Amino acid sequence: MRIGVSLPVRELEDDLGAIKDFAQTAEALGYTHLRVPDQVLRKGNKHLHEPMMLLAWVAAATETIELVPSVIVLPSRQTALFAKQAAELDRLSGGRLRLGIGVGGSADEYEALGQDFTSRGRRCDEQLELLKRLWTEDTVDFQGRWDRVSSAGLSPLPVQRPIPVWIGGRGTPGPAVTRRIGAHANGWFVLCSPEDFPTVKGAIDDAAKRAGRSPTAIGTEAGVAVVGPRQAEWQDRVSGWRAMGLTHLCLRTLGGGLNAVEHIETLKSAANEVPGGLQSTN
Repeated sequence: MRIGVSLPVRELEDDLGAIKDFAQTAEALGYTHLRVPDQVLRKGNKHLHEPMMLLAWVAAATETIELVPSVIVLPSRQTALFAKQAAELDRLSGGRLRLGIGVGGSADEYEALGQDFTSRGRRCDEQLELLKRLWTEDTVDFQGRWDRVSSAGLSPLPVQRPIPVWIGGRGTPGPAVTRRIGAHANGWFVLCSPEDFPTVKGAIDDAAKRAGRSPTAIGTEAGVAVVGPRQAEWQDRVSGWRAMGLTHLCLRTLGGGLNAVEHIETLKSAANEVPGGLQSTN
């Protein structure tokens, strides 16, 4: 099980020195990946950097740690432009991008970005097909319902061809998301409870088989907070997810009202206290 950590951008806000220190410390300690959330427009004063821009900046300050936006609200974005941005981030980071995508739940944000909220699931399916082609083919001809590309392509192509795509959704995924994961994803972000996990995984495995894919090709990643209301049980939760055979896990230092120094100290403590040891998971 590869253990990464969420970059606490909501609480570090514009302290770019702290963000850089956190990323570099995570890499030095042996955490395998950094996750960053996405949302373009927010109501209220919740601080959040655009993840692709932020991870491009983080890529320049790190060398080996995997970069994971999780999750990009894909249907709210222009497909070809986003394909270019992702390919560029993957190339600039030396092939370290693992791309999390989802369809989101904010109709207001879709409206502000000029996209249709009601067709987001169907558009996402089409986008995933086009993205893979744009990341692997020099010249693409694609005639879809929402996107059309005529004898054109990206240059340069990404290092990873295609870039790995993981899919996230809220809670227990419904049939459409289950089918999308089974047909298209390299992995999925586990947002259901441990009790529901076997049933959800079974449905995704079945969807993968129907799509002619092996379920073993689809990874799984859950999240565990090491601070906040469930701090006392975080190690048991890590052990529980490990026993279920997850391929990835993301620890979170968010939610405890920590300052920049405390975030990094908590990051270090968790690395020393994770059941089974952090270094052995690489």
